Amino acid sequence: MSDTNTAFAGFASQRSAAGSELFGEGLGRPSFDLRFMLAVARRNLFGIGVIVGVVLALTVVVTLLTTPKYTAGARIQINDNSSRVFSEEDMQDEPVVAGYDTDRFLKTQTEVISSRSLALRVAQRLNLAGNPAFFAAQDSKPPAEGTSLANAQAMAASLLRTGLNVQLPRDSRIVTIEFTSADPALAAKIANAYVDEYIQSNLQRKFDSSSYARNFLGEQLQLAKQKVEDSERALNAYARSNGLIIPRSASNGSEKDNSNGSNSVTTSSLLQLNTAANDATAKRIAAEGRWRAISSVPLLSSNEVLTSPTINQLVTAKAEVEASLKEEQSRHLDDYPAVLAKRSQLKSLNDQIQITANNIKNSVRSDYEAAKQAEQQLMSQVASLKGDTLAEQDRTVQYGLLSRDADTNRQVYDGLLERYKKLNATAGVSLSNISIVDEAQAPSGPSSPKLLRNLLIGLIAGFVAAGIYVLVREQFNDSIRVPDDVEPKLDMPLLGVIPGARDDDPDAALADPKSAVTEAYNSLRSSLMYSTSEGLPKIIQVTSAQPAEGKTTTSLAIATGFARMGRTVLLIDADMRRPSIHRRVDVPNEAGLSTLLTSHAELTSIAVQTGQLNLSVLPSGPVPPSPTELLSSHRIEELLTEGARHYDTVIVDSPPILGLADAPLISALVDGVVFVVEANRNRRGSLRGAIRRLRAMRPIILGAVLTKFEATKAGNQYYTDYYGYDYYQYGSSGKADA
Repeated sequence: MSDTNTAFAGFASQRSAAGSELFGEGLGRPSFDLRFMLAVARRNLFGIGVIVGVVLALTVVVTLLTTPKYTAGARIQINDNSSRVFSEEDMQDEPVVAGYDTDRFLKTQTEVISSRSLALRVAQRLNLAGNPAFFAAQDSKPPAEGTSLANAQAMAASLLRTGLNVQLPRDSRIVTIEFTSADPALAAKIANAYVDEYIQSNLQRKFDSSSYARNFLGEQLQLAKQKVEDSERALNAYARSNGLIIPRSASNGSEKDNSNGSNSVTTSSLLQLNTAANDATAKRIAAEGRWRAISSVPLLSSNEVLTSPTINQLVTAKAEVEASLKEEQSRHLDDYPAVLAKRSQLKSLNDQIQITANNIKNSVRSDYEAAKQAEQQLMSQVASLKGDTLAEQDRTVQYGLLSRDADTNRQVYDGLLERYKKLNATAGVSLSNISIVDEAQAPSGPSSPKLLRNLLIGLIAGFVAAGIYVLVREQFNDSIRVPDDVEPKLDMPLLGVIPGARDDDPDAALADPKSAVTEAYNSLRSSLMYSTSEGLPKIIQVTSAQPAEGKTTTSLAIATGFARMGRTVLLIDADMRRPSIHRRVDVPNEAGLSTLLTSHAELTSIAVQTGQLNLSVLPSGPVPPSPTELLSSHRIEELLTEGARHYDTVIVDSPPILGLADAPLISALVDGVVFVVEANRNRRGSLRGAIRRLRAMRPIILGAVLTKFEATKAGNQYYTDYYGYDYYQYGSSGKADA
């Protein structure tokens, strides 16, 4: 029989998985089952109605008792740039924020409007801390006597922030500032005060930011000025201590030259003497050339002599005298007085020419000597100044460093001074980037409470509360109300649904082959025929969680149904505490299961044949003192094996599971277990506990049977039409009527 149990266990697990897939999402029901939800709502319709009604009544009462509130709103436009005025004719727009960050800028401004600091400004401007009417309009108590002004203003600011509402529509620069109060005039006044203070605070922030910049630049300017003075003093002190006389010009280029010492007195003198020495050398070279030219050739052949005007005059006079002498010699003798006179005149001219030529030569030599001497003197002075200049250049290295430091400090100072002047010129002349679109007006009607809106909210809240109530009630209630509850709550397939018997007489319903109860058990019998891969199990146990759930009726109906099919059936009453099958089939109970468990008698000798063909019953027998000990022995397994050998089907009607160990012990020995569940029975967790105890023995659970199901109480027309068997009834002539 163990092989059979293994086969039954595998098929049961496959059947359970298939059932889960059929009903959806592994829980036996889709995640959103409208039919089931409507059924749950119908079952709890009274509770839902009470909850919704109470919530609506409370909503009406609260609405009527609520103080009317008035909302006044002002609208402003916040631009992303502001205007800066430089003169009466000149106005320039400067961006406040980058274009791609406009949305974040606008949201930031709405947070600024809702800030505590702005609320304090409004409270101070309107003197709300000392205005009892304001606190009364906001449904708040005024500050107690002795409260400090700061605390009173903080209380007023907190109330302002509570009544404030800032709205920023999407894709718009128009911001609406609303304030709600019991006083309509006060609401409009506060809304307009918020607009004014927001604009003033915006301008104040800009002025404060520029003031901070001016103060910072002023401090930096003083530091830069001190550095300039210190660097200038250090430069002058160094020049004085080292005897440096270097004039410094105001121009940048001259300052750069002066830093290298190129315009010092020594350097200027050196340059001038060097120029004079160069000129003297040139003059000496020219004079030496003239001297060499005049001294290397005959005196009267040199160019200096020939070009002399005096020589030219004397030569001309000599030529005239020679011509006159030749003329006189042609007419007179050599001792003729006229000839002698001409010769004497000619000799005088030659002497003058010689003397003049010598004078010219001496003059050239004198020039040469003077130029040479001047050159030597100048070169000596240049050499002396060169040494002084080189020594001075060594001293001007540190001078150059100090000079550049002074120049840098002066440039920094000039830049800061220029920036400071511009900042002072433009400070506080920015125009606000906020403009008023609409001022707040005192509202003519209250903004709250609104009865229709509150009723709608109350209706929604009522349905939500009712839904929570139903959800909690359904979650903590493990009762099986409709067939669809079997799969998710019991995690086992549904074998059949048995309607409640009329007049609470199940025997009469079973005796009528045309009754709805009989038809339901016939459907259950068909389900059991194919409950395993090998067909109908040999030994079937029928049990339930608690007494009076229809377990015995189901056992009897299953046994009777299979007997009518021609199968030999043995119905065992294993409930040895409260036996009832012997009364249902009208057989004696002097001997039965307890007799077989305490003796070695044959099963066939104790089993009783009933009036139903092929149906035998093994009563429970005399009630033993400890049924659990009898069922724990090996004798029960032998009896079940013997019954399976002599009969086609063995049905075991076992006791309920809760409180007893009998049913779990038997479930480990049978080939399949049928779990009977009474519909609409409030168990409060007992059903889950019973299933846990049963599954602890690892039985083969064929499925569940839902008994005493009243389709008309299920809250769903589908169950009424289907499980109520109204869709098919027998006619009076014995024919089926659709």
